[in-house]
Amino acid sequence: MKNQWQQVVLMVSTLLTLSVRSVWALTVEKNIVNIPSIREVKLPLTSAKMLVQSQAAQNPPSQGGKQGNEIVPITGVKANPTDKGVEVILETPAGTQLQVTNRSAGSNFIVDVSGGQLRLPSGEAFRFRSDKPLAGITQITVINIDTNTVQVTVVGEKALPTVELYDDDAGLIFAVATKATATSGQQPLQTPQASQPQNQTQPKPSTGDEPIELVVTGEQDGYNIPDASTATKTDTPLRDIPQSIQVVPQQVLRDQQVTRLDDALRNVSGVTSADASYRIDNEFTIRGFSTTGDAGNVLRNGLRDPEGLRSLELSNIERIEVLKGPGSVLFGQGNPGGTINLITKQPLRDPFYSVEATIGNYDFYRGAVDLSGPLNDSKTVLYRLNTSYRDSRSFVDFTDYKHLLIAPVLGWAISPRTNLTLEGEYIDTEYDGSPTGLPAIGTVLPNPNGQIPRNRNISTSSERLDQTVSRVGYTLSHKFSDNWSLRNAFRVSSYRDDGRGDSFYVTSLADDNRTLNLGSTLSGSQIYINTYDLTTYINGKFSTGSLKHQLVFGLDLDRYDFFRFRYSVGSSAQLDLFNPVYPTQPVGPAIFSGDTSTLADTLGVYVQDQVALAENLKLLLGVRFDTFKQTDEDFLADTKTSQSDNAFSPRVGIVYQPIPPISLYASYNRSFTPSIGTSFGGGSFQPERGTQYEVGVKADLSNQLSATLAFYNLTRSNVLTTDTRPGVPPGFSIQTGEQRSRGIELNIAGQILPGWNIIGGYAYTDAEITKDNDPNLEGNFLNNVPKHSFNLWTTYEIQQGSLQGFGGGVGFFLVGDRQGDLANTFEVPSYFRTDAAIFYKRNNFRAALNFRNLFNIDYFESAQSRLRVYPGEPFTVQGTISWEF
Repeated sequence: MKNQWQQVVLMVSTLLTLSVRSVWALTVEKNIVNIPSIREVKLPLTSAKMLVQSQAAQNPPSQGGKQGNEIVPITGVKANPTDKGVEVILETPAGTQLQVTNRSAGSNFIVDVSGGQLRLPSGEAFRFRSDKPLAGITQITVINIDTNTVQVTVVGEKALPTVELYDDDAGLIFAVATKATATSGQQPLQTPQASQPQNQTQPKPSTGDEPIELVVTGEQDGYNIPDASTATKTDTPLRDIPQSIQVVPQQVLRDQQVTRLDDALRNVSGVTSADASYRIDNEFTIRGFSTTGDAGNVLRNGLRDPEGLRSLELSNIERIEVLKGPGSVLFGQGNPGGTINLITKQPLRDPFYSVEATIGNYDFYRGAVDLSGPLNDSKTVLYRLNTSYRDSRSFVDFTDYKHLLIAPVLGWAISPRTNLTLEGEYIDTEYDGSPTGLPAIGTVLPNPNGQIPRNRNISTSSERLDQTVSRVGYTLSHKFSDNWSLRNAFRVSSYRDDGRGDSFYVTSLADDNRTLNLGSTLSGSQIYINTYDLTTYINGKFSTGSLKHQLVFGLDLDRYDFFRFRYSVGSSAQLDLFNPVYPTQPVGPAIFSGDTSTLADTLGVYVQDQVALAENLKLLLGVRFDTFKQTDEDFLADTKTSQSDNAFSPRVGIVYQPIPPISLYASYNRSFTPSIGTSFGGGSFQPERGTQYEVGVKADLSNQLSATLAFYNLTRSNVLTTDTRPGVPPGFSIQTGEQRSRGIELNIAGQILPGWNIIGGYAYTDAEITKDNDPNLEGNFLNNVPKHSFNLWTTYEIQQGSLQGFGGGVGFFLVGDRQGDLANTFEVPSYFRTDAAIFYKRNNFRAALNFRNLFNIDYFESAQSRLRVYPGEPFTVQGTISWEF
């Protein structure tokens, strides 16, 4: 363990040194002395044509233009063909108030427009793209890279394009041409004076040609994502949110070739697997506390998804947002550790087609198709279809996994202010030989018989689970004005689980430490779950005097309908772990062991106000009221119980920005989860509560690199514990438990230098039981929660020359020692895992090799008891080829 920490310290020190030296070298090269904001750094003009000869900061503000530090809105983007090439128009009423600098990288011409922000009629559009608008030009993109900078990138096919800037009544106009057509009679815009009109030049598009609109893709490139909707249900930049939130973007998912949620969330600090990545379901701890779908901690596009962690496939997932700490004020019930929001891929305005094939060891085969584009000439009706099929096995014996996904999306721009999106998803999964873990003695603890092989499985291939997940819903958005909008969304989800075959459950380990005593064999079970989720909220911007408000007022209505039926046959059996002979025949008559149902209804009303007290001082206030009722029926026992309650969930936060790149924040949040159980006195339980205090710093280290440092104290109270008081019979609970998690998290993500990306984090988590009805548990650490964890993934892609497009990546993941159960009877040892990748990209073709557990270390992912410890996956390699056209 000491050597592992030395490796981590050395690695972090080296990367930080390289980053600091790189930034310092760039700073010295540009002769920058006093920098009020890192985003104001000017890069040297290196293109063949000068873009702008002066700085907009020298221009006095024109009447009606930007005042002080206000952001100039860019309300539209168009591209018009000309007789010399193509012109890109950034529509804005105050183009002369924008500061423009440019640079080149290989054959890419990049323009940074400071002081502006894309605010488009299409709503939350992150990126605009026009493919092959001109011979010799591969692509033109326009994107928000932070709160006050828009980046225009012109990608030359073989050579650096020629770009000139003009000012016009319509806004800023970029005239794009290749060297073959770069003979323009127009003159670039010089420094305008306050008395000069804005329309100094009038470039004209070619007669008879229709404007070419850039593509609204809804996608964000890169490792540094400046905003996310999970924290506030608005387009607020992450730096203005007084709570820690991390995003795993599409490029990280693609570079790591992620197909499982476990592998994606390794990139998020403070998140640890509480299950096994090769099992069909997922469970995690965030900031020390369990996170499951049925508890309310999983969202899909902002709607609660109780079955969101079952049979999950990531081929239609655009990015993953993780909100740290309580999220009840916006999303209702949930455990206090955090919320996982899965953002799906949305339709594109230009035709896009992608096919991908992956093959790997353990008979891993996967194919995926992604199709998108318009269905009519006006591009008001768009579609997207993601499909994938995976057939794979595992290093664990008898395990076989088949997975089919079909996910269609249809978008309809009913009017310039009204959009409707219809979305569906169908997942069919067959899972044979479900691993249930191995005993601690023989895995993480010594066994006189030796080490149990990590591929050993208690179950056999005769056990099969058939799961289907279906989702269908709509999202309707309407803008009443530039400041007020409404969003309404509804989704119905259906989950079916049919289990059959012989499944064995461990009851104990014999005294010889090699014989497992097995319980009855399960011959059949059926689980039916239907969920209905409806949300409606209004988003409005207004002012009261000098204070600026962004208000969210909403209503949520949810229903969860659960039914489970189970029967079993047989009694007991035994299995030798070191020389297994698996029982094949059940013994005894069929026994109905379960026939239950649960119906839960929840209604929530909430209001949130983001108040700008000053340009650099922002306040976040929110409160939610929920009322819920749950009815449980046991048809075998012929019993029916009901429980109802309500809960208030407040939220307060403040952000102070002493300089533009730095945000200091503090927040207070509460969450609730219904406590369902039986008390000895017959009374109902209060909702379980989560209370978090958090302070932190968010910093933009450059235009493309940001970091967050957070300190938090999170308490989970009203926890149900076993009632062991004298005279109380078994089976009753008492609400006396309390658990606390305190910690520090450091995250960094973005681009260090062109082609060099990084995402990493460190978490210190001190999670323990502070109160319990059993005094022997007080002071124990929570299980599956390491005190120290570390993640780092970095890639580099060669930017020019004969090797352009070739690159590689390396990842380091450290998980410290953690307890295997709440009683702290055994410890799961730490591990340090290394991943790697090599890839090659050329135009629309990409090939990659990804390696997980590169050095084939023996490690353990998690533990649920002394009889259920899950070994980690050995060395795995996967090769992927993809083609976009």
